[in-house]
Amino acid sequence: MSTVSTAGTQLAANTGLDFSLPQQLTVILLCALTAFISHMALAVFNDGVRPFMLDFIHGRTTRSATTAVSFGLSAGFIFGLGAPMALSSGVLNPWLLFLPTDILGLLAPKKWLAPLLGAGWGALVVFGLSGANEVAHDLPVDFLTAMQQMSTPILFLFTLFPVLAITKQFGRAWGAVAGVVELALVVMTMKLWPNMFAGALAMAIGVLLLIGLAVRRDLVQRKADRAAEAASATAGQDPPEDDPMASLFSTSAARLRRYLPLFMVLGAGVCMLAQMHIFGGGEATSFLIAKGNISEAAQVDFYRFFGFIPLIATTALASGAYGIVGFTVVYPIGYLMPNPVLAAIAGAVVFALEVLALSTIGKVLGKLPSVRDSSEHLRSAITDTLRLAILFGSLMAANAMGAGLGILVVGGLYLLNEVMGRPVVRMAAAPAAVLVGGVLLNVLHWLDLFTPVKG
Repeated sequence: MSTVSTAGTQLAANTGLDFSLPQQLTVILLCALTAFISHMALAVFNDGVRPFMLDFIHGRTTRSATTAVSFGLSAGFIFGLGAPMALSSGVLNPWLLFLPTDILGLLAPKKWLAPLLGAGWGALVVFGLSGANEVAHDLPVDFLTAMQQMSTPILFLFTLFPVLAITKQFGRAWGAVAGVVELALVVMTMKLWPNMFAGALAMAIGVLLLIGLAVRRDLVQRKADRAAEAASATAGQDPPEDDPMASLFSTSAARLRRYLPLFMVLGAGVCMLAQMHIFGGGEATSFLIAKGNISEAAQVDFYRFFGFIPLIATTALASGAYGIVGFTVVYPIGYLMPNPVLAAIAGAVVFALEVLALSTIGKVLGKLPSVRDSSEHLRSAITDTLRLAILFGSLMAANAMGAGLGILVVGGLYLLNEVMGRPVVRMAAAPAAVLVGGVLLNVLHWLDLFTPVKG
């Protein structure tokens, strides 16, 4: 049997959220640093906020207006996804740590205040979550243990994101091929290597197939373009004009390079946090780290990395604000580092290389449109698979804590959120509904109107 198949029952020992002093200090100092960097408009975690940073950097919008945008785009993810995922897995995540420091950094009117606010948030996380976790586990309806039911659908459905991306970009035939190959690899892995995450090999082959198809299409297109340019030159036509965005991109890259030492410290901090194995870069990764499957977690976040390179590179070059976690490749590197010192060195080097190579990466992506499109399809596919997995897992959690009544409450809250125009973003709505539903079921129990599900 694959170890992942019993994920829902194997996480209980790992959800204490008790951190050692070095871990507490790392979280607090990193939150202080990320809030300071956000205040300086050098980087933010929320990809949706980054495009708004250009106007803020050039003084065309106010700090309060930019803070309002950041809060509006982040609040649902913080309380509906970040907090529930941390409480259910026992592993911290970037939505819980870095989205709030985006907001606090932008909110702070003074430079010295930003790191203090960030450090305060980090302290609240490392000291407050442990207390909340203990209180929740002592309740008659233990909804945090029930939320561990989300791990299995998240891990297995996430495996399919390369299949969805291939289907969207290259059609149903290639999608069917990828689906059959991935299914065969999952079955083979469960049979031959039961201690390995069953989707690891399948995801690797799926991502490689997607990239291979994209590169092949770009090479064919470049060959056709060169032939067309040669024909135009023969006919005496003018060459294409320079890209008008090149000047803006160059200015943004130069601005980020001026702060290279600060980015190196940031990279060191993020990589150290990942090395401590109290932090996961994604939904699936959090549960893999909670189970001790560190190499598989590194694989998962490495594949996600391909989906974010073009988005982060282009938005950073267009806005002048980088990503708080860079291209996210520091996650898998950090997981695999043997100690925090090596992790800090590796993280600093990685961030230095990313910032220095930003202009080159932007130029290369401009010449590989299919590869750039592949990353967009990857992100879309990741969102689609996780949205279904989180919803399904949340209903499993509802069933575990309240059977039919639990499903009615949690499913009803999710549907109510939909018809109300999604005040809570869809990805976070289901876990948030589990938390609210768990509290409601406990109230009903105290009113002697509900008997908790046994076991």
